[in-house]
Amino acid sequence: MIKRLVLAALLGCALSSPVVAERGDPEQGRVISFTCAGCHGIPFHQNVYPTYSVPRIGGQNEGYIVSALRAYRSGERRHPTMQAQGNTLSDQDILDIAAYLADLGGDSQ
Repeated sequence: MIKRLVLAALLGCALSSPVVAERGDPEQGRVISFTCAGCHGIPFHQNVYPTYSVPRIGGQNEGYIVSALRAYRSGERRHPTMQAQGNTLSDQDILDIAAYLADLGGDSQ
């Protein structure tokens, strides 16, 4: 009985985590993400509205990037510029961008 409960708990965690089941093409992601560098590639860049420091996304966790871009696209996460960007992306585009940015290792963007 305890083994079944542990297995069910582990399975539930695995299904709810933002792990990327399918990896995108980092080279295609490099091509698609050129507009990301306009804000995310500038050290200490400040966003105008709403005002905050723009985060560096190079080397970020792939699953997090996928989740964030999908949330901007759906409107779950709110930021006018990011929602506009997200609305132009297909699921494959998001996977490709996430693969590219995750491979950067924090060096840029």
